[in-house]
Amino acid sequence: MPRFSSLSLSAQTAYAELFSQTQAFEIDNALGGLVGAFHRRTLKGREYWYFAYRDMDQKLRMVYVGPDNERVRALVGRFGEARQDKPLVTPARMAIAAGGSPAAPKHFRIIKRLAEYGFFRAGGILIGTHAFLAMGNMFGVRWHDGAATLDVDFAHAGQNVSVALPADLRIDVHGALESLEMGLLPISQFNGQSGAQYRNPRDQELRLDFLTSMTRDGQPVVMPNLNLTLEPLKFMEFSLEHPLQACVFSSLGACIVNLPLPERYAVHKLVVYGERPVSERAKASKDLLQAASLAGYFLANGQANMFNEAWRDALGRGKGWRVRAEQGKDALLRVAPELADESLWCC
Repeated sequence: MPRFSSLSLSAQTAYAELFSQTQAFEIDNALGGLVGAFHRRTLKGREYWYFAYRDMDQKLRMVYVGPDNERVRALVGRFGEARQDKPLVTPARMAIAAGGSPAAPKHFRIIKRLAEYGFFRAGGILIGTHAFLAMGNMFGVRWHDGAATLDVDFAHAGQNVSVALPADLRIDVHGALESLEMGLLPISQFNGQSGAQYRNPRDQELRLDFLTSMTRDGQPVVMPNLNLTLEPLKFMEFSLEHPLQACVFSSLGACIVNLPLPERYAVHKLVVYGERPVSERAKASKDLLQAASLAGYFLANGQANMFNEAWRDALGRGKGWRVRAEQGKDALLRVAPELADESLWCC
């Protein structure tokens, strides 16, 4: 059975238009009224756009705009035009009607509220199954496996800002979640700070996790500028390098998020497969299905080299990485033997 099916041309066009409208809407509303200038910065060989301005205490702030590409350059060029004030509900519903995969409304409310509070402009990254769904819309496909979720997962590079999206915004993640009045409570608190996990005791479909790369002491990372605590996870940094932007939507509207590169997301799933405890075997199986779907997409579309580049990167990071990656590969090929193509795995 195929692991994905292509969306219609109308669905792909609807998503592209929604992405463009949402990005323009958010930039205009986030930066409108601020006096400052755009800057292009090179980080780890890649270029990104930022908007620099001084806030009320005259401190210089940098707002992340997006990677250097044709779309973002066009937005930078149009900045200063009249703000858009029409809602994004209609184009979002058009994308859904055309066949796009929406987020569950209750999950979308959380993602959108964090976007409104600046979490993604401050370096936050959407991970987990919602990121997987967003990748499908971005690729113009609908996934057949691994797309169900009860969690909403986020990550941030923490103190290692060079890994992902450097920014010095001060935002209040805990306040953003409280403002939703959805019964989300921090499970763990450290030093009086908000926890890295949020749950609603009355609704098992409202579970949030905030992750970061592993620290030397393995202790949670408190981020005062975010009013948030991040839970370290082994090998997480692999997914946080070179993120991209995408659009998440539901019948309630749309917002722009940062995502891991799909090929790095897939390989990371293989590396962490064996790290899942027995109690999380269902999640481990979903990890394999998502990795198989993405690897299958790259292979079917003549882009196996993109997956292979990420695979070779993981193998080259040391024995621990290599052993785990090979274990994940073996498990993957047991459920998806059709992916035993040398172009994906050659070293």
